[in-house]
Amino acid sequence: MLAISTRGRYALRMMLDLAQNQKDGYVALKDIADRQNISKKYLEQIIPILNRSNLLLTVRGAQGGYRLAKPAEKYTVGEILRSTEGSLAPVWCLESKPNACEKCGECITLPMWEGLEKVIDTYLDGITLQDILDRGSSGDNYMI
Repeated sequence: MLAISTRGRYALRMMLDLAQNQKDGYVALKDIADRQNISKKYLEQIIPILNRSNLLLTVRGAQGGYRLAKPAEKYTVGEILRSTEGSLAPVWCLESKPNACEKCGECITLPMWEGLEKVIDTYLDGITLQDILDRGSSGDNYMI
C-alpha cells in the first residue's frame, strides 16, 4: 500500500505555508510551526531534506528564516513528496531503476503496477503548490 508519511505530509504543509506567507520576506520556522500546529523540532528535521533538494532558501539570524526557492507554480506535489519519501512507487520492486526484483521478467502483474505508478506520478506532478492555493478556498477537487 502506498502511504505518504507524516514527514511528506508536513513537508507539503510547510511548503504551502511558505507560499502563502513569504510576501513579507523570509518566514520564521516558529511561525510555520504555530500556524500549522506542527512541532518546530519536527520541522527542523524536514528542513535539511528540502534544502538538499534545493526547494528552499535559508537565511540565518534574527531576520532569517525560510522561503521558496522558486515561485509556487513551479513546485509540483510529486516533486515535494519525492524529496521526503524517496519514492512514490506503489510496490517495492519499482523503487529502483532498473527493477531489482528477480521475478520481474516473468511477473504478470508488473505492467499493472507500472501503470499505477504512472498514474500516481502523472497525478501528483500535475498539481502545483499554486493549484492547491487557488483551489483551496473554492472547494474544487483534484479528480483526473
